[in-house]
Amino acid sequence: MNAPWQAGWRSSLPALALAEREWDLLIIGGGITGAGILLEASRRGLKALLVEQRDFAWGTSSRSSKLVHGGLRYLKEGRLGLTRESVRERDALLREAGGLVESQSFAFGDYVGGKPGRKMFLLGLAIYDLLSGKRERHYVDSTEFLMMVPNVGRIDLAGGMCYTDAKTDDARLVLRVLQEAQSHGGVAVNYLAAQSLLRSAGKVTGARLHDAVGGGECDVSARLVINATGAWADGLRGQTGATPKIRPLRGSHLVLPAWRLPLAQAVSLMHPADARPVFAFPWEGVTLVGTTDVDHAASLNTEAAITRAEVDYLMLALETQFPQQGLNEADILATYAGVRPVIDSGQADPSKEGRDHAVWVDAGLLTVTGGKLTTFRVIALDALKHAKPLLPGWHDQLKPLPIFADRVRLGMRLRGAQRQRIEGRYGATAPALLAAAAPGELELIPGTQTLWAELRWAARCEAVLRLEDLLLRRTRLGLQLRGGGVEHLARIRAICQPELAWTDAQWETSQAAYLALWNANYSLPT
Repeated sequence: MNAPWQAGWRSSLPALALAEREWDLLIIGGGITGAGILLEASRRGLKALLVEQRDFAWGTSSRSSKLVHGGLRYLKEGRLGLTRESVRERDALLREAGGLVESQSFAFGDYVGGKPGRKMFLLGLAIYDLLSGKRERHYVDSTEFLMMVPNVGRIDLAGGMCYTDAKTDDARLVLRVLQEAQSHGGVAVNYLAAQSLLRSAGKVTGARLHDAVGGGECDVSARLVINATGAWADGLRGQTGATPKIRPLRGSHLVLPAWRLPLAQAVSLMHPADARPVFAFPWEGVTLVGTTDVDHAASLNTEAAITRAEVDYLMLALETQFPQQGLNEADILATYAGVRPVIDSGQADPSKEGRDHAVWVDAGLLTVTGGKLTTFRVIALDALKHAKPLLPGWHDQLKPLPIFADRVRLGMRLRGAQRQRIEGRYGATAPALLAAAAPGELELIPGTQTLWAELRWAARCEAVLRLEDLLLRRTRLGLQLRGGGVEHLARIRAICQPELAWTDAQWETSQAAYLALWNANYSLPT
């Protein structure tokens, strides 16, 4: 199979004459929901085009909490169906995407007088086991708990609860799904914005697209337009006269060096200020801490960033759970914030809003939004179920299929964990990635689990148009390294500038833009 985006492919976009092709679906939005729909539609014979106004996974799908989880907290809210659905999809991803989706054990301290209390927590875990068809030992005494998590607070510690969920690199998951969709004939284009909807007889029939790279516009028609823009969904729906339904909620995170907060388990706790769940867990060679859940009042047209109040909130959680670590803001490598597309039900407390997805049809525009990263396949199939009556002549039972094709095995050129990681992230293109590596590029970039070769491959074959695409989404170096990886930029340039065919002026302009973005949105607020 060819690489998902051949070198030079994006720069030749006008020659592709997208406007002249016949499309069954025009999918607007390049996050995990849009990618999932593109995959499920393409493998079922539909001619589908996905467009994204920024970069793939630019919005919520690169700024999530990185957890592929069954929604344990939804049990407390009585959402048994959502939890069952999430558990099944989590287990499917663990089976089919090893190295990209990995098990993660969680530990929750049982403190005297703490909430939700041992009995309630263990009841939830018993239901969790029942839904997943597994049985685990969930309670340990304080001595064993401290052996598992030696740096937690010890005062009033009676023991602890343990369970297993999963984690992923959310942006790489989106890229892997898009790659799979491309293998079935799907087309995905980044930096191509839907400026306005096209209509005929009052019905949406396409969109006017603006090329943010080359400038220029074209009108693309399709039998059905799907709005998969997440937190931005009301913008397109508003063009049909529909009333707003989205409540944008911001979730912010801290990134710390693994040596400063070393964890083998993910540690979950109830925040001392409001009893919301907060966690810290090992991810990609660093430790992630999150998340907040607050109304996002800023414009969705600007990139989200953590606020001073959110930093203080997360630091208080760390000080409470890990008092002996002496953590302070100087330990923070990076921050990031994402905006969740939550359906507004009028709850006063943002955290009490439901996390189910929703599908609406307005003047022929099908909108799908909300939901969880874990259940992207379920969401995609539900969107296509609603699409069937709008696509006369197309018939499919829409039964779940394996998410990814059979795994490609790399042999012994990489060690076990590294080999599994590359196989999981790159699928059928993994052998070509290794073949493209120059001497020394199969070594890890210090402080990360990323190979230098991944930078070359992304620059050559993964539609990188700006340095931020490379360092914040194709790889996560901008989150894992202090200063956004500034000390490695010379070597990154030596590897990637020839692959991107950028002039010195283009590189320097993109580098300056990346560093300005990092300082404004991924560092501590000034």
